[in-house]
Amino acid sequence: MSLKCIIVDDEPLALEVIETYIDRVDGLELVGSCENAVQAFDLIKKQTVNLIFLDIQMPKLTGIDFIKVLNPAPKIVFTTAYREYAIESYELNVIDYLLKPISFGRFLMAVNKAMDLPIASHEVPERPKEDSVKEDAYIFLKADRKMVKVYLKDILYIESLKDYVKIKTPSKEVISLQKISYLEQKLPDDQFLRIHRSFIVPIKKIEAFCGHSIEVSGKEIPIGRNYKTIAMEILNSDNSILD
Repeated sequence: MSLKCIIVDDEPLALEVIETYIDRVDGLELVGSCENAVQAFDLIKKQTVNLIFLDIQMPKLTGIDFIKVLNPAPKIVFTTAYREYAIESYELNVIDYLLKPISFGRFLMAVNKAMDLPIASHEVPERPKEDSVKEDAYIFLKADRKMVKVYLKDILYIESLKDYVKIKTPSKEVISLQKISYLEQKLPDDQFLRIHRSFIVPIKKIEAFCGHSIEVSGKEIPIGRNYKTIAMEILNSDNSILD
């Protein structure tokens, strides 16, 4: 099912850039572009909107004030040139906070978050993770009626099985009732890479890759179309992958 989205921004160039990005992504349907929040409010009353790409500094009504009058609010991704509103955005339960100029890769990351969340979700996004991971870092996952410890350094890949995830390590498989999007937010993003709606892989465990797949521990894992751009940017720029 496609997400019906609108863009709200008083800068014509910003509108054009986001419109172009939306057109390149399967699963997004642009139903309108607005120059201000008042126009957007009128549009939302007339048709279904699941996702808003929203500027903050606009005439008549700011993006922040606009969110506060929406009840219920669609999913929101801020698109702004101002860093100082980042903390407040967490309090408003927005999905992501994109700083202009926005690259297509960064745009895709926000879209993938939106697509993983239920349409009516108001889940608070996680705060930024630390840049590094301790050697003995681990997570506990509920499996077989107990909490199982999994060391991050042992993870070969994580696979989504609808409402479950499978965490594969050299010695075991742990299957837990959990969404892959939850683990994506918890794992350090400088160590783990989402390459598909159904797969997360540790970057340093990648043995080989091409434009459509990667290889981890002899297993070929597909790269999803909506993840390809950002995955290729990261993989081609990481000189430590084959360590």
